[in-house]
Amino acid sequence: QVQLVESGGGSVQAGGSLRLTCVASGYTDATRCMGWFRQAPGQDREGVAAIWTGSGTAYYVDSVKGRFTISRDNAKNTVYLQMNSLKPEDTAMYYCAECSKTSWKKIGPYVGQGTQVTVSS
Repeated sequence: QVQLVESGGGSVQAGGSLRLTCVASGYTDATRCMGWFRQAPGQDREGVAAIWTGSGTAYYVDSVKGRFTISRDNAKNTVYLQMNSLKPEDTAMYYCAECSKTSWKKIGPYVGQGTQVTVSS
């Protein structure tokens, strides 16, 4: 059974940084697309960043390019999201998930329970 556990959320002021961590367990395959998704109250969930665990190829939504960095440590079955220069509009619940087979911007079969990020101005 696959489980994804996020941590690292919190409250920061605009311009601050946070690092989210996602630890995966239960996978039997070595390569997959893992992503970070977020959902703010009243808004649709959106894909923020994703990475192929094998090649390290990464994808970002335009609004976070240059500020967020996704990375992985395959030995630890862990994916990270380093978030710098945070803005109030980054406030949302952040979820770690396996990407859909059709698009990195869509959640696939497994998703964590989420970690809250709040950025104050």
